[in-house]
Amino acid sequence: MTTALIQTADGTFTAYFSGTGLARLDFPIGGRVSRSNRTGLSAQAGAWLSLTERALKQALSGKSPGKWPPLDLSAGTEFQRCVWNALREIRSGQTKSYAQVAQAIDRPGAVRAVGQACGANPIPVVIPCHRVLAAGGKLGGFSAGLDWKLKLLRREGVVPESD
Repeated sequence: MTTALIQTADGTFTAYFSGTGLARLDFPIGGRVSRSNRTGLSAQAGAWLSLTERALKQALSGKSPGKWPPLDLSAGTEFQRCVWNALREIRSGQTKSYAQVAQAIDRPGAVRAVGQACGANPIPVVIPCHRVLAAGGKLGGFSAGLDWKLKLLRREGVVPESD
């Protein structure tokens, strides 16, 4: 696994690349990191990092991110991958409820499991679990914290109901 830092106006994200693509993306923790880490990356990882950085910055500004690198979702179960793929169909500025996602994957009784799959999402922002809301348009939860979820949604022009 190759690790790379991505500097943004919101802090430093950490991207993890396997041999098949972007496998994980971590939100910033604490202060900003200013060191560059592009040396020592393979040509392929460097290209994927460039794609990730450009797309992430676009997404963080509320715009369509364009092209992402290939994703490695092999760490998830079959059900989780099914949910994550459904989440990728939710466009910027749109939201769905956990129940609507469960319906979209033909598992209407799996609302809680959809929520758990969202929480296990290894590549937030890319797989936009922040666009999934609780019943009644309420904010619900988010693995990186509700402040991040609200920030991402507002940048996309979505203002959810307060919990």
